[in-house]
Amino acid sequence: MRTTAFRTMMSGEFGELRAGSIARDHVFADLGGRTVEQALAAGLDPQRIWTAVCDAFDVPTERR
Repeated sequence: MRTTAFRTMMSGEFGELRAGSIARDHVFADLGGRTVEQALAAGLDPQRIWTAVCDAFDVPTERR
């Protein structure tokens, strides 16, 4: 998954403002205690990040 696709999926699932807030402020244990922005900057795979977000926010399987 490309970063642009990841950001599009975040906005589609949570809305533009909430997606930005989640990406900046929410710390994910599954990402080594990083936020989405920190994980992307560290070079983690966007698919792995999306999976962590989906798990944390109970995104239904059909939207993952």
